[in-house]
Amino acid sequence: MPSRNKDAAEAGKLIDRRVILSEAAFAEMVLWQLPEMSAERPHSVKYRLALVVGGICVMRFDNERGKGDHVHAGSVERPYLFRSIDRLVEDFMAEVKDWMNANRDS
Repeated sequence: MPSRNKDAAEAGKLIDRRVILSEAAFAEMVLWQLPEMSAERPHSVKYRLALVVGGICVMRFDNERGKGDHVHAGSVERPYLFRSIDRLVEDFMAEVKDWMNANRDS
C-alpha cells in the first residue's frame, strides 16, 4: 500500500513520545529526520507537536507542506523560528506549561 505521507515514509523517526499531563490532557511529539533538506524544510526535520485536551487539539507546532514552521494556538496561526530540535521541544513544552497554567480547569 502506498504511503499517504511521502516525507514520513522516507524519513527516520527521531522522537515519538506522548506525555500524559492530566486525566484529560496529553502532549504528543513526533519528529522525523528527513533524508535531505529542502527550501521548505532547510533543517531537514519534519515535526508535529500537539497539546490535546478533552480530545481536542488546543495547540500544535508543525511544519506541514506549504506552510513552513508555524504554531496553531486555538484559532490563531503564527510563524515559528526553528533553531534546533532541542529548542523546538523546549519552546513547545514551555507553551504547554503556560497553557495548562492558564487553563487549570481544563
